[in-house]
Amino acid sequence: MLLQKQGFPEEDDMLLCTVTAVHHHSVFVKLEEYGKSGLIHISEVSPGRIRNIRDYVKEGKVIVCKVLRINKDRGHIDLSLRRVNEGQRRNKMEEIKKEQFAEKVIQGVAKQFNVNGEQLYKKIYEVISNEYDLVYPYLESLSEGSEDVAKLDLDDQIAKSLVETVADKIKPEVIHIQGRFTLRSYAEDGLQRIQSTLVAAEKTCKDAAITYEGAGNYKVRVESTDFKDAEKKLSKIVDQVTQVFEKNNDFAQFARVEE
Repeated sequence: MLLQKQGFPEEDDMLLCTVTAVHHHSVFVKLEEYGKSGLIHISEVSPGRIRNIRDYVKEGKVIVCKVLRINKDRGHIDLSLRRVNEGQRRNKMEEIKKEQFAEKVIQGVAKQFNVNGEQLYKKIYEVISNEYDLVYPYLESLSEGSEDVAKLDLDDQIAKSLVETVADKIKPEVIHIQGRFTLRSYAEDGLQRIQSTLVAAEKTCKDAAITYEGAGNYKVRVESTDFKDAEKKLSKIVDQVTQVFEKNNDFAQFARVEE
């Protein structure tokens, strides 16, 4: 069962859809998260001229679509398939996969206490829906300790089991960011200066690693479960190193590097 949301999606939303009917100039789909129907005009199926629309879509095919327009009075939802890139499609499928896992976790807890898993899942969503679009992000926050299970108003034993199960099944995602120092010192003890400065900087952050890449280049890699925290840690290291080099009239340059 996929979570059924109330109302209508928003324009530009990415939605999981199942093709229900294919016509000469249009495709009808079911919006799996809303239980509603939507339409894809042939011009929004794929770029360029389409000779046979069935070369791109067939009944029963699961696709990711972008919401173009919504007419709530008529209940019309216009969608696009061609405006969804591979990254967006992959992210949406990963989001759905995680939500299905969240449902499985909750059903496992419900089974321990002989309660209805679907009802427990819906009850949790009703409580957290003003803050979270889906249940999985809430469970992720619960596993990180940034959410309180008490807000769900569950039976004490069920709440305890949920917290324990989530801690075991859902691990906080670790974020990595990195950059590269280019360092030069023309002092007699220049190499020792560079090494001691980097060692001192690395010690200020237990989640950072600095490695030599050659030719005066040093890679800095920081990890955290929070992007802002990772940025803060990296900035602290960069400031510390550059300040020491500027004080000694040595050369220090830093640049971000993608993973």
